[in-house]
Amino acid sequence: MTIDVVILAAGKGTRMRSDLPKVLHPIGGVPMLGRVIDSAKRLGDVAITVVVGHGAELVRERFADSGVQFVEQTEQLGTGHAVAQAIPNFREGATVLVLYGDVPLVKTATLQDLLKASEIGPALLSVIMDDPSGYGRIVRDGNQQVQSIVEQKDADAETLKITEINSGILAAPGKLLAQWLPELSNDNAQGEYYLTDVIARSVSEKIAVTGVIADDPYEVAGVNSRAQQAELERALQRDQAEALMAAGVTLLDPSRTDVRGALTCGNDVTIDINCVFDGNVTLGDRVQIGPNCLLKNCQLAAGTVVEANSIIEDATVGEACTIGPFARLRPGTELANGAKVGNFVETKKARIGLGSKVNHLSYIGDAEVGEGVNIGAGTITCNYDGVNKSKTVIGDGAFIGSNSALVAPVEIGAGATIGAGSTITREVSADELAVARGKQRNISGWQRPTKKS
Repeated sequence: MTIDVVILAAGKGTRMRSDLPKVLHPIGGVPMLGRVIDSAKRLGDVAITVVVGHGAELVRERFADSGVQFVEQTEQLGTGHAVAQAIPNFREGATVLVLYGDVPLVKTATLQDLLKASEIGPALLSVIMDDPSGYGRIVRDGNQQVQSIVEQKDADAETLKITEINSGILAAPGKLLAQWLPELSNDNAQGEYYLTDVIARSVSEKIAVTGVIADDPYEVAGVNSRAQQAELERALQRDQAEALMAAGVTLLDPSRTDVRGALTCGNDVTIDINCVFDGNVTLGDRVQIGPNCLLKNCQLAAGTVVEANSIIEDATVGEACTIGPFARLRPGTELANGAKVGNFVETKKARIGLGSKVNHLSYIGDAEVGEGVNIGAGTITCNYDGVNKSKTVIGDGAFIGSNSALVAPVEIGAGATIGAGSTITREVSADELAVARGKQRNISGWQRPTKKS
């Protein structure tokens, strides 16, 4: 089947009260339109046209590299008019699938069912709602074929009892849509051209219309306000939490775990409360994440433990490492197996070797740290002179005393020792002791100053 996807993304989203086009607002860290595009791409070799309007340039810019085509609806004259703008992009013999840029949670499997149903004629996606008030009802005949969509204001008492409602998502032969859409009438209260009118046209021409019922109402829920955005965010996070737990991950409170990207976990991973996973994050077997942590675009190997309130971004962590509490691993950090970055330690573009320890209250940036190194509290690598960044190299087995400043570029040899409180500005050879601090003087009979009257 040749599939042409048309995504309607021209609306302003007035109730969002934002300068950002509605379809660029995120759900799970991804713009809503991006989620719809991703779902469509998973259908296979599809051609995607996005109909833009309000904020068109921002939408084009954001998805310039996505491989989609854009057409502009300069006047918002209804859904039928919007889809008609894409008619020149319809391919010969294609089935056209109409989606909405502000309906971000529709699943690819559901769309596959809809496309399969459209092989015999138009197919629309519906959903059963406990309270269908305000929505157009799906009226079926005795053979369960869709006969019409009746809006709430036009429904009689019997029709109002129907709980199946129209989502607006539609699949139909492109040849039929190309014929019918230009012939739609705007003779209605809103003066708009409605896509749903093609259903009545199909029925009148005795072309069967099939209704496919979505399993989850959130699949077809749209976003028109911040409150609806938050509601769909929670729905997505619930789904993701359930998928993680089904895969064997322990979530100490599923309602307080947010995945804003892709989280891949090995066996027996444990995640405490209030953790956020952004971008692409991979956790190996037996990894433990403490409460209140943020992990972004990082990989943690098996057996690593991240203590509370730690941030890891664009970093690679080896096996059996210990991080935190209150540690920050900035981009470019690499920890070898068994390394430790303790409480209130910040690293940036630093490679920490096998079994090395930076236990507390230190900053290690632009550094190469060997194996078995011990870095004492309060140590900093002075890597920035106000213009350029320079590198610090610390050899295997070196011991850096507390409260030391290593002024880069500088190299500390293997097995060297730096006395506490030292400021190191030149090379220290292997196995040397370097002490660089003022000489201590003890003054007897010292009188503290007293406050003047």
